[in-house]
Amino acid sequence: MVKAIRIHESGGPEVLKWEDVEIGEPKEGEIRLKNKAVGVNFLDIYYRKGDRPVSKPYTPGVEAAGEVIAVGPGVTGLKVGDLVVHCLTPIGSYAEEQILSASTAVPVPPSIGPVLAAAIFLKGLTVEYLIRRCFKVESSHTILVHAAAGGVGSLLCQWANALGATVIGTVSTKEKAIQAKDDGCSHVIIYKDEDFASRVNEITVGQGVDVVYDSVGKDTFQGSLACLKPRGYLVNFGMASGPPDPVPLTALNAKSLFLASASLRHYIVTREELLEAAGELFKNVTSGVLKVRVNHRYPLSQAAQAHADLENKKTSGSIVLIPDGAQ
Repeated sequence: MVKAIRIHESGGPEVLKWEDVEIGEPKEGEIRLKNKAVGVNFLDIYYRKGDRPVSKPYTPGVEAAGEVIAVGPGVTGLKVGDLVVHCLTPIGSYAEEQILSASTAVPVPPSIGPVLAAAIFLKGLTVEYLIRRCFKVESSHTILVHAAAGGVGSLLCQWANALGATVIGTVSTKEKAIQAKDDGCSHVIIYKDEDFASRVNEITVGQGVDVVYDSVGKDTFQGSLACLKPRGYLVNFGMASGPPDPVPLTALNAKSLFLASASLRHYIVTREELLEAAGELFKNVTSGVLKVRVNHRYPLSQAAQAHADLENKKTSGSIVLIPDGAQ
């Protein structure tokens, strides 16, 4: 038996329970992982609240780094003692140990380690597909990043700045504005103090931005459309404030706009895509292009507090959960 967070019903952070679970042994093509660090993502909250379907009871979590402690039949390329990281599938990383398919595990470079790997893997892969494949950011572009001080936003601003783009970021507080500036934002908008769409219009002298990266959803959607220049792209990759209202095609036609609703799982369909994206991410971390902000660490047993802080916008950068005795 090992300890894990379990969810028996949808609801607030209080539904996260610390319980004993039976893990079992790895089957064909599987490995057993002793988690060293677990990443916390807003996706975990969607599942917890019931916004994403999942059979209950279940162990939440879609990202972790740990040591391989057992391998099932047919596993090649990984062995006991290897440090690996994984994300998205299967759900179940809020646990001291877990079973997963070896095909989803990626070796962690020695210079990165488990905490950084768990803090950056899902978020970094998300940024890679957003700015290199969904809309390829170039030095000539001006971009708007919502939640610029968040886990994804921080990395996105850094990477886009390194590519030479002009980055405009929105944040909720003056403290987060300082971080966003440090992460490469040329302009930072505290959206509680001013209308971000009007401010973007001022910054761009009425031209608008080439692309908006929006993980907020309902609260920012219409303003994001208003910020775009003709033939601009609105890339939605999250709905922290809820799903946006339906938009008629005529609203896009007014400026020949493009709208994308993107998900990482469609950009790492094959293992080759996964390894290529991970390699690009790790290269940018080790070279110093990306500075990983692990601003918050909680014991795994206190996952409920981590969720509460994330939902209440008390966090910035990445959040990790540390199992007892890990490191």
